[in-house]
Amino acid sequence: MKTHQPSETDLLARLEDWYLNECNGDWEHSFGVKLDTLDNPGWRVTVDLSDTRWAHLEIAKQIDGRTERDWIQFEVTKAQFVGCGGPRNLREILSRFFSIVDSVGREVNS
Repeated sequence: MKTHQPSETDLLARLEDWYLNECNGDWEHSFGVKLDTLDNPGWRVTVDLSDTRWAHLEIAKQIDGRTERDWIQFEVTKAQFVGCGGPRNLREILSRFFSIVDSVGREVNS
C-alpha cells in the first residue's frame, strides 16, 4: 500500500497555520520558526515550542542516515524541535515535525 506523501503546498500551508495558531500577541515576539541551509549541503528547521502545549516535550535525537545526501535527524529538546536533513529532505523534516505535534495533540485531547 502506497502512503500519501504531503505536497510542498500541504506542508507549507500547515506550517503557516501552525505558526498563526501560536501567534497570541506575545509568542511571536520571542519565538518562531527558522529555516536554514547547511553547508554539507542540507536543511535545518528549528521550531520554538516554548509557551506552547508542546513545551514540555523531549525526544532524543533520532538519526536516519541513508546516504550522504539522503538523511534526516531530529530531536525535541529545551522546548525546540530541531530537524536536519539532506538537500532533498526538507519535506521529510517538516513531516516529522507535524507527526510529532499531531501525536502529542491527540494525547492532549484524549
